[in-house]
Amino acid sequence: MADWNNQSPIYLQLADRLSQNLLDGQPPEGASMPSVRVLAAEFGLNPLTVNRALQAMVDAGLLESRRGLGMFVLPQASERLRASERERFLQSEWPLLVAKLKRLGINAADLTWPDLNTTKDSL
Repeated sequence: MADWNNQSPIYLQLADRLSQNLLDGQPPEGASMPSVRVLAAEFGLNPLTVNRALQAMVDAGLLESRRGLGMFVLPQASERLRASERERFLQSEWPLLVAKLKRLGINAADLTWPDLNTTKDSL
């Protein structure tokens, strides 16, 4: 069961989580998404909420609906997601992070970077 906050509608939070999974290659491009019922059970949500999340992802150009077959990950979905997430990070999060580093007196020499070639589980 997932934790949800009151900052945005649950369907958008779910679309965000599913998008993060797509960035991690789950499911891979061209593959089908889990069914609405499976996702509803996995996340403890109403199927209508799950359907809205999937439709938001269709509207964002990440998934396509194939009548009678379900939702499928579009080619280039992860590249599209990565580009938009990168842009959002650079425009919204990075300036806040830089300001905090300055406030704390942290410079580049103070920072150590994890090996970016490791899996996210080992970070």
